[in-house]
Amino acid sequence: MSADLEEFSEFAAARGTQLFRMAYLLAGDRHAAEDLTQTTLGKLYAAWSKVSRADNPVAYSRTVMVRTYIASQRKTRWERPTSEVPDDGRYGEDTALRLTLFAALAELSGRDRAIVVLRYWEDHSVEDTATILGVSSGVVRTRSQRALLKLRARLGTEISELTGR
Repeated sequence: MSADLEEFSEFAAARGTQLFRMAYLLAGDRHAAEDLTQTTLGKLYAAWSKVSRADNPVAYSRTVMVRTYIASQRKTRWERPTSEVPDDGRYGEDTALRLTLFAALAELSGRDRAIVVLRYWEDHSVEDTATILGVSSGVVRTRSQRALLKLRARLGTEISELTGR
């Protein structure tokens, strides 16, 4: 096994689960998330000599994933919503709340969903999110604010019903 292949294999093994979680939040479907993760890893492998020299290969991989996701959304212009969520305990114990959150996230546009996932799930700064998406910081701020308003409007009554507040 070549040194590059071994290094890539180690990276994929160490970061594969994290990439899949992010892909699931973006795609909203287990199978689409698997495809997105696999496509991302394939692109990373094809460019591994460049990726391995990057300052932050993990950030590079997130950028590749988000851009791959957005490109796929542009091509298809449709989403396949699902009510099936992997039940492995990573998302908390309250299934109804989890399904409500995923359904609301699925109603956002691809770019808005990517911004929300990067900013609030992956906890990236506005500047990092802008860099990953290839847009200005102002676009990230504006779109994240609008996306949060949409989520709050969608979730306001449902969250109250689910949590009893």
